[in-house]
Order: sequence, then C-alpha cells, then structure tokens
Amino acid sequence: MCLAVPGKILETTDLAAGRCAKVDFGGVSCQVQLDFVPEAQTGDYVLVHVGFAISKVAEDEAQRTYGLLRQLAQERPEGGTP
Repeated sequence: MCLAVPGKILETTDLAAGRCAKVDFGGVSCQVQLDFVPEAQTGDYVLVHVGFAISKVAEDEAQRTYGLLRQLAQERPEGGTP
C-alpha cells in the first residue's frame, strides 16, 4: 500500500539536480522534490510520496485529509497499532 500526504509549499529552490521545496505537513516541514509537478509554486498544496511531490491538490482536499488523519489518531487506542 502506498500513502501520499498533502503538504503546503512554503518556499521553492532551484538546484542543479532539480527543483525542490520546503513543504509543511501540519507543523512538520521537510524538503521535497518538485520534478513531477514543475508548475507547483509557493502556497500550493501537493501530495507527497517518499519525498517527491506527485501532484497538486486543492486546499480544501488537503484540509479534509488532515481532518481525517486527526480523527484516526484520536480513535486509535493508546499504545495500540492502527
């Protein structure tokens, strides 16, 4: 099973090896490659899988996903596995 998580692009950088971005995932940020979504800009939401943005996503869809992830975290038994 593959999982892609939405994140908001905070800033972009052009490097010799390609374009990357600092992406925020609800308070946690990391560097992400933008090679598959060259049109993505600062402020856009992207779906990220293993460090690569694979598509753009609407902000309302990203927020809906964040809400579902929060709900799953609250429903999970303490110390249990999902």
